[in-house]
Amino acid sequence: MSSERPLVLVVDDDEDFRVQLGLQLEAAGYAVTLAAGESAAEAVLAEVKPDLAIVDLMMEHADGGFVLSYRLKKRYPDVPVVMVTGVAHETGHDFATDTAAERAWIKADAVLVKPVRFEQLKRELSRLLPRE
Repeated sequence: MSSERPLVLVVDDDEDFRVQLGLQLEAAGYAVTLAAGESAAEAVLAEVKPDLAIVDLMMEHADGGFVLSYRLKKRYPDVPVVMVTGVAHETGHDFATDTAAERAWIKADAVLVKPVRFEQLKRELSRLLPRE
């Protein structure tokens, strides 16, 4: 990570969530790149390496966030991924990243349940992307 503002990639098909989160991140001192889904994110990742990615679970495909996180970690293993999802609330399925085994199959360093409070996300950013 350079001395410049850390670059955060936000990938979510919900435009309101994506844009609002982008504005909050910029106000908190991060550089931000927004992608509306998996395909757009793949195009971004072919051009730039983010310092951290925030990825929605369900986008163009039901498992889109899992697939994108896998591809991102394969290309850039050191880039932290925060997965955000409303699936846990809707289905009762809980995704955790408490153990190495859970992080290994989810390919995310943290999972946050929507609606995500920005303070909650800032704690994860501070943990996963410490500023120098």
